[in-house]
Amino acid sequence: MNYPRIFTAIFIMALVTYIPRMFPLVFMKRKIQNRTIRSFLYYVPYAVLAAMTFPEILFSTASVISGMVGLLTALFLAYHNKGLLTVALGSTLTVFCAEQVLKLLAL
Repeated sequence: MNYPRIFTAIFIMALVTYIPRMFPLVFMKRKIQNRTIRSFLYYVPYAVLAAMTFPEILFSTASVISGMVGLLTALFLAYHNKGLLTVALGSTLTVFCAEQVLKLLAL
C-alpha cells in the first residue's frame, strides 16, 4: 500500500470538508439581516436531507415500484398527521406487501 498517498488523500478530504464549515464562522461576524438569505439558509438542511434520502428510498428495495409504493404510503400517512411510528411501520408493511405481490406476479 502507498501510505503517503492515502494520508494525503485523507488530509485533502478533511480540508475540503472543514473549509465550508469554518468559512462562515471566520468571515461572517454580524448577524445576517437579509430575510431572503436567512430564509434560504433556514431550508438548506431540509433540502440536503431530502436530496440524500429520496434516491435511497427508491433504490433500497428489490424493485423501484415497491419503493415508490412505500414512499406514497408514507406521504399519505404523514399528510394525514399520523405519528412517526405509524408512518414508518405503515410504509414498511406496504413495501413488504408490494415486494410479495411483485414476486407472485413474476412467477
